[in-house]
Amino acid sequence: MQNIAQSWLVYRLTGSALLLGSVGFAGQIPVFLFAPLGGIAADRFNRRTIVISTQTASLLLAFILAGLTLYNKVQVWEIFLLAALLGLVNAFDIPGRQSFLVDMVGKEDLMNAIALNSSMFNGARVIGPAIAGILVAKIGEGWCFFANGVSYIAVIVGLLMMRVSSPARAIGASPLEHMMEGFRFVNRTAPIRALLLLLGVVSLVGMPYVVLMPIFADQILHGGARALGILMGATGVGALLGALTLAFREGVKGLGRWVAWCCAGFGLSLILFAVSHNFWLSVILLLPVGYTMMLQMACSNTLIQVMVPDELRGRVMAVYSMMFMGMAPIGALLGGAIADRLGAPLTVGIGGLASVAGAIWFAMQLPKIRVEARQLIIAQAAGGGEPSETATQPIED
Repeated sequence: MQNIAQSWLVYRLTGSALLLGSVGFAGQIPVFLFAPLGGIAADRFNRRTIVISTQTASLLLAFILAGLTLYNKVQVWEIFLLAALLGLVNAFDIPGRQSFLVDMVGKEDLMNAIALNSSMFNGARVIGPAIAGILVAKIGEGWCFFANGVSYIAVIVGLLMMRVSSPARAIGASPLEHMMEGFRFVNRTAPIRALLLLLGVVSLVGMPYVVLMPIFADQILHGGARALGILMGATGVGALLGALTLAFREGVKGLGRWVAWCCAGFGLSLILFAVSHNFWLSVILLLPVGYTMMLQMACSNTLIQVMVPDELRGRVMAVYSMMFMGMAPIGALLGGAIADRLGAPLTVGIGGLASVAGAIWFAMQLPKIRVEARQLIIAQAAGGGEPSETATQPIED
């Protein structure tokens, strides 16, 4: 709800595609810059404590934005500042939360846990934008921000009630050396490097469609805030179906090929969405956009988590955060600038074409990386139990 309301608020105050992209940049570039520090924290300190701290900070930022908006005091620079502060919080929250998944469920249920976590996230993405579109149209953006702030209370209470073993990790080398160790592991591990590069490409060139959605809703499809909620809700429905598809799957065999196909499907769906001028056709086309995007993200997350040693998990998931969330703001800024000159449809279409190209590149890498991927999974599974047959062939069909 807050994401949709914030985008609409900036668009209402400025009417600028460039500023829409800029606020997305301000909200997510801190993840790219500071996620390595978040990864160090996740590997050195208690992950549950980290997540409780970041959720509390997010609550405070949501209430500040709600107060400024409800009292009609909000200015564009304040939206940018609060978005940047929330991005800084997320730089620590995402690596800590992703690493905390293993502490909660163990490696044997990790894929299903990631899928179910994605299901919850995208269930909210289905309901949230629809409610946001209605609330923005009826009573304004401020109440969406307020509702987001209230929602953190339940999250924090749930975290406090958990009884999970998530001890502080041993502190060995200096923080800088600790951080570089994570980057070196990613760089020398071909399967993880390929997955993260593809994720970065999609985040850079494909994901800007999200920040340009108010332009599609208003100028191209002529539907206003309510249409924006429906469009984003359709993306959420597709993503929810994608997460549920993975939740019912056993083992990681073949997930590498899933990543390639889903990336290609994401790009093709974006191209078709970009040329549509019919509202309900656009809504339908956003279903496969959300479905394939979620499957690629969740499959990549699963494969990386089952290949990485636990002592490096926080730092590797920090690089994952940089590629998935951190490249998005650069793409948002670039997409906003291009859309100002070429228009939103052509910008999204170019992003879709680049995503297809990325999928083809990744598919060509699969024969080279499948053996190393299998060895990594067997090594990590041996540390926590005997690997199953279906868990040792991640990149094969």
